[in-house]
Amino acid sequence: YMKGLSHVAMGQFYEGIKAQTKVMLNDPLPGQKASPEYLKVKYLREYSRYLHAHLDTPLSEYNTDIDLPGNFKDHWAKNLPFLIENYEEQPGLQPHIKDVLFQNFESYKPDVQELICVADHLGSMMQYETPGFLPNKRIHRAMGLATLEVMQAVQRTWANSKVRMNGKTRLMQWRDMFDIAVKWRRIADPDQPVLWLDQMPARSLSRGFNNHINLIRGQVINMRYLEYFEKILHFIKDRILVYHGANNPKGLLEVREALEKVHKVEDLLPIMKFNSKTRDGFTVNTKVPSLKDQGKEYDGFTITITGDKVGNILFSVETQTTEERTQLYHAEIDALYKDLTAKGKILILSAELGEVDAVCNLILSLVYYFYNLMPLSKGSSVIAYSVIMGALMASGKEVSGKIPKGKANINFFISILLHFQLVDFEAMTAPGSEAFSKIARSWMNLKSISPSYKSLPSVSETFPTLRTMIEVLNTDSSHCIKKTIVVV
Repeated sequence: YMKGLSHVAMGQFYEGIKAQTKVMLNDPLPGQKASPEYLKVKYLREYSRYLHAHLDTPLSEYNTDIDLPGNFKDHWAKNLPFLIENYEEQPGLQPHIKDVLFQNFESYKPDVQELICVADHLGSMMQYETPGFLPNKRIHRAMGLATLEVMQAVQRTWANSKVRMNGKTRLMQWRDMFDIAVKWRRIADPDQPVLWLDQMPARSLSRGFNNHINLIRGQVINMRYLEYFEKILHFIKDRILVYHGANNPKGLLEVREALEKVHKVEDLLPIMKFNSKTRDGFTVNTKVPSLKDQGKEYDGFTITITGDKVGNILFSVETQTTEERTQLYHAEIDALYKDLTAKGKILILSAELGEVDAVCNLILSLVYYFYNLMPLSKGSSVIAYSVIMGALMASGKEVSGKIPKGKANINFFISILLHFQLVDFEAMTAPGSEAFSKIARSWMNLKSISPSYKSLPSVSETFPTLRTMIEVLNTDSSHCIKKTIVVV
């Protein structure tokens, strides 16, 4: 499976699909549980065929979310067995479409070489430095290029230029901005379905699409999230006090004293017994305040704790994306993007500090709602961060703060935000977009952008097809380290 995936990621589709087919032929024996690779491989093979067919089609002329069948996307995103009624397979590999050839770094023009090296530098800023998380330089380059392309696209939009999407030229919307990062994230790792949830079949949306993460399940602790337990625990304790204040005021003092002794999630189990309704467990829901309609709140995410003893506990978080919830968030993001575009156009004409601050806050507020919506099946975190970096650079500011080590409160936000597959709990537990913007700006250490960025070639014009994108992700750039690219 990994051999097939690696070949496809590098554009070697013939070898990749050959390996994938071997996995498909390895049927489980009667009574034997199918392996995760066996369950996933048909999705990968179908997606590989789709990618191969579009290798040389301009990226602006097709749309993966629209092209792939709805039930295929729904089953793939939910990691379900490939049992799709009336599914019509993607066409097999076409002989006239050749595999991607290796591209030497030296074969690129000097300005493109610099573009690649700058992208590597920007992508490295996204690495979460903690034991167990190794750098993925392919993802770094992809998201660094996404950052630069977002910057260039936003600058063009503020200068009244239009974008070409699906064969049509029009003004850029907020989704187009995120789609730039989505396309790079998709091609960097074709194993994962990075799909817009609101483009799923209507039946799937009406039921709600759950983004579920187990933090503790029985004896199993999800080590990836271990450093974040304390932050979530403080949030839960605050909500328990609010709940008992409203429903059990007489017992509030006893609950408060008990909560003072709570230092880990398991310590919450006795607290459940203070109220008959929470004896077997409880859920804590977050609310997201609206900027557009003061006093209005949207559903955030849900934390659930059940169990009766240590070793028999389920501690999980879940975001439910329904059609109604999505529409509410979209209206909020639409309003922020409209305001951002208007202020961005003013900023192009006037570089006053107040205008820059207003634009920065709007960018962070917009992404705050994006995080709480969680509109993608995978990759929301690094995609949103690329948009933050790129849009800030369009406003004349760049992030210079490197992710610090440790796990102070502020580091909690950084680590969640910058690790590629983690939900941004800080954005989701922040009391509002203003608080999110404040804590983000406190560590980002924004500084004026280097004039050298203006001389970089257009990312979208330099890499206009899937083939050119894969080529640049494959090329070696080890000498970027040897020759220093100065970005000051």
